[in-house]
Amino acid sequence: MNGVELQLVSGDYTAAVVQRGGALRWLAFQGRDLVVPFDADAPIPDYRGIVAAPWPNRIADGTYRFAGVEHQLPINEPERGTALHGLAFDRLWTVERSGADAVSLSCEIAGAPGYPFHLRLHIEYQLDDAGLHTTVTASNIGVEAAPYGVCPHPYLLAGPAPLDEWTVRIPAESFLEVTPDRLLPVATRKVEGHQFDFRAPRAIGGTQIDHAFTDLEFDDGGRAQLIARDPGGTGVGMAWDRTCPWLQIHTADKPAPAANRLGLAVEPMTCPPDAFNSGQDLVQLEPGSSHQAGWSIFAA
Repeated sequence: MNGVELQLVSGDYTAAVVQRGGALRWLAFQGRDLVVPFDADAPIPDYRGIVAAPWPNRIADGTYRFAGVEHQLPINEPERGTALHGLAFDRLWTVERSGADAVSLSCEIAGAPGYPFHLRLHIEYQLDDAGLHTTVTASNIGVEAAPYGVCPHPYLLAGPAPLDEWTVRIPAESFLEVTPDRLLPVATRKVEGHQFDFRAPRAIGGTQIDHAFTDLEFDDGGRAQLIARDPGGTGVGMAWDRTCPWLQIHTADKPAPAANRLGLAVEPMTCPPDAFNSGQDLVQLEPGSSHQAGWSIFAA
């Protein structure tokens, strides 16, 4: 179903990656799950652990114009009429290298419906005493420029308590207001005075979030990080570099009878939702050029 599973071990950390979507299936610290895992022999639920490329999030109506040409992507989120999470999440990536604490995989996107460009995607997972580090490199091996964006899609686990009881710090000054029915961009708003102001750690409570944040706080080393903590004292963190100036947060709200709020989706993004149409922070990969983005997940 999901191809070969590749297991990694380093110190107190263990992880597993599958070929389908180049996805992170599980990550644990001292036996404690840091992400919501999925069954290796079943379809990946809710895009857990996949790499969303060559665009993150959604494109309205699956249509966009690039270099003067109109393109129509397949609609894979029919309830909202959008093209969601790119073209690489359902592919079996090729294993390039596999070791005890590191693995790399690749896939090519060439001549896909609505995306007539030729990219090679390469993902590197490295596990060490500081956690799991991921790097995604996209190379344009075609003859024309290509629009591009990327993000990971893990659901983080701070501990065994319900999500409402976790505290979280989101290092963002602004968020992207979206339409309630299709979750498409409306305008960027300041978090000041809003329920989405998590600049100081506080309980998530009943707040429902499925929004992108921006104006992120990066340290002197060019890193931003989010920390979520369980009231029992455990926690999980995610850090990323300046190539991702956007951060999608989703509290994984599901209507009954589906399992509700199982984890916190934390997705550092190179561009906001529907960037193929807005052009905001969209990467234009010229022939022969590459783009690299990276992030880490760790126990906190």
